[in-house]
Amino acid sequence: MKNNLHVFLGSTVADAAARPLHWVYDQKKLYNYVRRKKDFTFLKKNKSPFYNIQTGKVSGYNDIGQVMFKTLLENHNDIETRFKKNILKNFGPGSAYWKNLKLRNKYKKVKDWRSLIKGPWIHQNVIETIKNIKSKKRLTGGKKVNESDGYCAALPYFLYGHDFKSLKKIISIVTVSKISLRYALSKFHLINLALKGSKDPINEFIKKFEKNSYFRPVIKNLKMVIKLKNTPHSIVVKKLGIACSYPGTFNSSIHSIISSANYKVAILKTIKAGGCNCSRANFIGAYFAALKGVNTIPKSWIKKTKAAKKILDQK
Repeated sequence: MKNNLHVFLGSTVADAAARPLHWVYDQKKLYNYVRRKKDFTFLKKNKSPFYNIQTGKVSGYNDIGQVMFKTLLENHNDIETRFKKNILKNFGPGSAYWKNLKLRNKYKKVKDWRSLIKGPWIHQNVIETIKNIKSKKRLTGGKKVNESDGYCAALPYFLYGHDFKSLKKIISIVTVSKISLRYALSKFHLINLALKGSKDPINEFIKKFEKNSYFRPVIKNLKMVIKLKNTPHSIVVKKLGIACSYPGTFNSSIHSIISSANYKVAILKTIKAGGCNCSRANFIGAYFAALKGVNTIPKSWIKKTKAAKKILDQK
């Protein structure tokens, strides 16, 4: 596909596939949802205990990438400014995301959350970004959490051939967390190696950056995860990170990658492990698409993904 957009397609389809089981942390409930099913992607009935959107739509993680994709399709002039404007349109006041903000804030004060938001769930990084854009701050990214929104936002931008220096600026529009930036850039290096034909991007990344002080924590984590390759994935995810934050979400993603033969196996494994499967799926799906091409993405899954058509149209 044009501009390696099959990688963004891989990310988008994986997110949509996992979405109905997003943020299920109760392992007993999760087991009941997936048992006796060979394919538990795109469940018709939402099982996320936090929010409910139509099956086939993407989570807020991938949706920030869709906003960047839309920005790029408009034109390539003044991308940063227009991306910020589009963030406000998609997530800000008047949007479905923003309408649910009060109820989302309520959840923070409730020990046992049993409510269900009808519509999309706005992420902390995006809330901060919107407030900072409106306040006309120079640095607009959120800093309270170390999560994947920056990576997801920058993925289409990266695939259109922009360099790593400008990539950091795009990530920083959504998050200025140093941890988030480090792990987002690591993901892009791994995807870049896969696109360039590396048969083993993870080990090549280790060799390439072993003496690089910036990536030292990432290398340490990669080596740790590799040692756990033969440990069942669900057990590893509970140990390394089942929630949204880095480095856990990165480490758990890497384990799914190194212990899976292909895209489908990796995404099913990721969903079955529970927790913030969408944040992990966005990277895993992109990685396998970069490594093995568009045909690695199940065609039946692509058809069920509502955001897929616009990506496929860019041939």
